[in-house]
Amino acid sequence: MESAWQDDWHLARAYLAWQAELGATDAICDAPVNRYDLPAKLEKPAHPAPAAAAPVADAPQVDPVAQAQAMAQAAGDLDALQAAMSTYDHCELKRGARNLVFSDGVRGARVMIVGEAPGREEDRAGKPFVGEAGQMLDRMFAAIGMARDTPDPACALYITNVLPWRPPQNRDPSTEERAMMRPFALRHIELADPDILILMGRISASTMLARDIRITQERGQWQQALGRPVIPMLHPAYLLRNPAAKRDAWADLLSLKAKLREVT
Repeated sequence: MESAWQDDWHLARAYLAWQAELGATDAICDAPVNRYDLPAKLEKPAHPAPAAAAPVADAPQVDPVAQAQAMAQAAGDLDALQAAMSTYDHCELKRGARNLVFSDGVRGARVMIVGEAPGREEDRAGKPFVGEAGQMLDRMFAAIGMARDTPDPACALYITNVLPWRPPQNRDPSTEERAMMRPFALRHIELADPDILILMGRISASTMLARDIRITQERGQWQQALGRPVIPMLHPAYLLRNPAAKRDAWADLLSLKAKLREVT
């Protein structure tokens, strides 16, 4: 009979159905099975494998210089430019500075001075050139009848810096810091639209003219750049350290006075 079941699937299925009708619910093995016994070693339930984390898309890389260019060009006036610079967060100097040092002097002045970066006193006051070097600058230009606080635009000065935030311990700004802030300085010059531009010191001249400048060699040399006559000059801080260089600074001031008569 067993062989018949193995050979005839239909017969085996009919016999199994007959057993179910009789009430058989379990198959009986050759050896007894105690279904209440616990296994000698419990098997640990299999934990489902953790779902693979979805790949995180890399954050888009931001070009600080390109963003500075876009923000600067979007500024339609000097107030908008100052607001744009205050929201620019890629320059680490901003995190250690007390104030954004934007400008001082008379907007619309014929002469614009671009310095390097604020020092301690400038950072506290929020204005450029107010420390010892700033006092020297005021005396220099007063000698040719110019000042930052005169109401006459023909004799007035408008002053800013390449960088609006103070570098720690007054160190020189890095190449990266200068590159990312240069678009703002260029736009500042465009909006202020002076007749003559003075680049005060090596870092200012090198940054704005986009080449390495040896200020002691190129000071006093007029050139046409940035859409107007430009003259590099010795920084007042340099004059404080090197009083003998004041003669060169005086020659440059006289050259500026003559250039103002030429440029209308």
